Amino acid sequence: MKAYTERFYNYIDNNALQGSKQIVPFVMELIKPKSVVDVGCGLGTWLVVCQENGAKEILGIDGNFVDENKLNIPQEYFIKHDLVTPLKLERQFDLVISLEVAEHLPIEKAESFVDTLTNLGTAVLFSAAVPSQPGTKHINCQWPSYWAKIFSEKGYIVFDCFRMKFWENPDVPWWYAQNMFLFVKRSCLHNYPFLEQNFSPLDEPPIAIIHPEFYLKVQNGFSIQESFLVLIKVILRNIKNKIS
Repeated sequence: MKAYTERFYNYIDNNALQGSKQIVPFVMELIKPKSVVDVGCGLGTWLVVCQENGAKEILGIDGNFVDENKLNIPQEYFIKHDLVTPLKLERQFDLVISLEVAEHLPIEKAESFVDTLTNLGTAVLFSAAVPSQPGTKHINCQWPSYWAKIFSEKGYIVFDCFRMKFWENPDVPWWYAQNMFLFVKRSCLHNYPFLEQNFSPLDEPPIAIIHPEFYLKVQNGFSIQESFLVLIKVILRNIKNKIS
């Protein structure tokens, strides 16, 4: 994968810090993880906040384009790996994180990427961009049901316990509030008693819901395009009138 710009990482890092400080305490309550791996970790911001909330062991994984000198985590806790290529470590983690990453990979790599996540642990905090979601190098934007089907084929059930909780939280970026789900291996659900006692997995694929901020962002974009088309029509009409 080609390198992302410093501006891209600064934008992602700032939003990750803001959102993770709201979301991670709730995740820790649900899963109570002592070890956390973040696949597509960027600069490692989510891992830092996990440590602040009780995680004892962390590992970040991302591509060669990440500048290790700018990591928020120690370099020894970071592995460079092209996420297009499947990865299988010799261990598992209590919690696997992969947020707004899968849409950057080719569609033919979607299943193998989920394999990478499920090989790393039995609880996966996951989000991915939906169709038409603005972003850099989005090449496989899918509705949540698409990813839920792939996870389901690997024995994972889905919990929709984030969207309504953080939907109107101004400190949570809209893409996290809109796209975040928890996937848990069905046979291991008993390992998460708080989650099992307080939340029920979805019986059907998750419904696609669009956050108002996303809607307005896209709508405003369309309005600009429409205005531009109107302007072009006016110019062409004026030219035609002058010629005639």
